[in-house]
Amino acid sequence: MGSASGTKYVHGKDGKPFLTKEPKLLLNDNDAGKPEGIHLVIGRRSRAAFGNSAGDRQMLEYTKAGDGARLAMLVLHDDGKREYAYGPARGLPDAMVGAFPQDLYDQAGREGFVVVSMKGDWKRIFAFDPGEGP
Repeated sequence: MGSASGTKYVHGKDGKPFLTKEPKLLLNDNDAGKPEGIHLVIGRRSRAAFGNSAGDRQMLEYTKAGDGARLAMLVLHDDGKREYAYGPARGLPDAMVGAFPQDLYDQAGREGFVVVSMKGDWKRIFAFDPGEGP
């Protein structure tokens, strides 16, 4: 879905109308902006949501709060050898952007978010990898 900036309808010197971008943020696709953006685009609560950082928390919460079967999944980047490792959940290195804090990891356990470990659950991360994982 992504963040959305402002757009303005204007007329050019030749009199033809066109749309131009404005330096105005309409929707920040992070934190609470994720479920807001999903609702704006598809008009309903997701049945499945996937994330990998604290910025995905509200999207996962909103998805799980719906009726019926729901899937909320987090990818834990914990394989510094084959990809990246960042946390600080489970003692992983902290990240400046896209942090996966311990409280999110704990919330996942309490609220039924599935946490997938890149190190422990994926045999292959990239197509060119020989498959060194579990």
